[in-house]
Amino acid sequence: MSEEDKDALIDAQKQVIGILFEVVKRLQTNNDLDEEYFQIVTKDNKDENRLEEIGAQRTENSKIVSRLLEQLET
Repeated sequence: MSEEDKDALIDAQKQVIGILFEVVKRLQTNNDLDEEYFQIVTKDNKDENRLEEIGAQRTENSKIVSRLLEQLET
């Protein structure tokens, strides 16, 4: 394997690791948002605005995760 091939492989591995790190980070954020969502839902005084924000954040994180995983397919 040539030095250029090795460098290209290392760069590709770094990109994959970076993408996977971001995916895990986004999924963990969604887990945290889920926990907050359920805490709000179980309260008598529900913060509807925050529930909507949580839903929007979860949706955005899911879209980003989907795009990142598509990058791994190529």
